[in-house]
Amino acid sequence: MPEESKGVLGKIPPRPVPLTRRSFADLLPRVASALVLMAAALISVWQGGLIFGLIWLSAVLAVAYEWQQLIGAERPLYRFFLAAFGIVLSLAAARQKAYAIAGGVLLASALGAGLMARPPRRIWAFAGVIYAGALLLSLVALEGGARYGTISILWLYAVVWGTDVFAYFGGRLIGGAKLWPAVSPSKTWSGTLTGIGTGAVLGTVLASAWLEWQTRFLPLLLLGVAATAVSQAGDIFESSVKRRFGAKDSSRLIPGHGGFMDRLDGFIAAAVFAALFGTLRGLSSVAAGLFSWP
Repeated sequence: MPEESKGVLGKIPPRPVPLTRRSFADLLPRVASALVLMAAALISVWQGGLIFGLIWLSAVLAVAYEWQQLIGAERPLYRFFLAAFGIVLSLAAARQKAYAIAGGVLLASALGAGLMARPPRRIWAFAGVIYAGALLLSLVALEGGARYGTISILWLYAVVWGTDVFAYFGGRLIGGAKLWPAVSPSKTWSGTLTGIGTGAVLGTVLASAWLEWQTRFLPLLLLGVAATAVSQAGDIFESSVKRRFGAKDSSRLIPGHGGFMDRLDGFIAAAVFAALFGTLRGLSSVAAGLFSWP
């Protein structure tokens, strides 16, 4: 629980984290890795279509591999190969807009991966395939919108990247009470709220400018707040999974960030949320459900 002020319970409030050279010792590798990943993400949008799918397929397969290794169940490589086979087939179906088939193939491969593990870890092996594959199917569904496809992905980038960057600096500069120290010791309320507010505004301004201010500002802002909050929840969820299996990072594939799960945790949650929200609105495309308001 966050500490209260001294006047309420007699406790001294925590001091902000001082800005020292050591406190930003991890900043350089984080920035370098982030720039490389951002470049790949932007290239995927610029090229679109098959290139978009292949770039994100690579990231999703890395997530699937890390998850199956992380949970420590039997036959991790066999489970990964089965997951990869299902994810590739589901991508092929999703690119043809056969989303029901894509979901069925992903579910079947998840069930197969789960059956390869013993009962204590079976549900975790199953969940890892769904966790990774859901990101790919969500992005393909959003990107496929004729008018709104490109901006839906750029909006996601702005929302999640804005949240991550400003949550990091907000927490370091302001400090204060921890959000949930038992799960994510470094995450503060100040950083979380700073990230949520800034990410929502950045996403709203980008989408409104892209669409020449033809979309309603308030619904888009509220949607951005929801997406940033979900993104932060995704970060906490991934942290809880790592703690469940005694790991600090999902892997060491990305300098300064650990693994792809560590880098994409919030993005996975926000992308799935956006795709579900857009689908439930039942408009001409999934992406239209985000930006088309009466």
